[in-house]
Amino acid sequence: MKKEKISKEKINHKHHYDKGQIFVKIMAGILALLMVVATGATLIYALI
Repeated sequence: MKKEKISKEKINHKHHYDKGQIFVKIMAGILALLMVVATGATLIYALI
């Protein structure tokens, strides 16, 4: 009985995306982009 319940939950949650998880991934992408831009700006400023 428990095995059937667990397998059904896995199937039901296969295409379910948590809003918090999406938010964290978007924020991580934005922060990574800011780090790259800041590093590039620092290198350009150091060369001038």
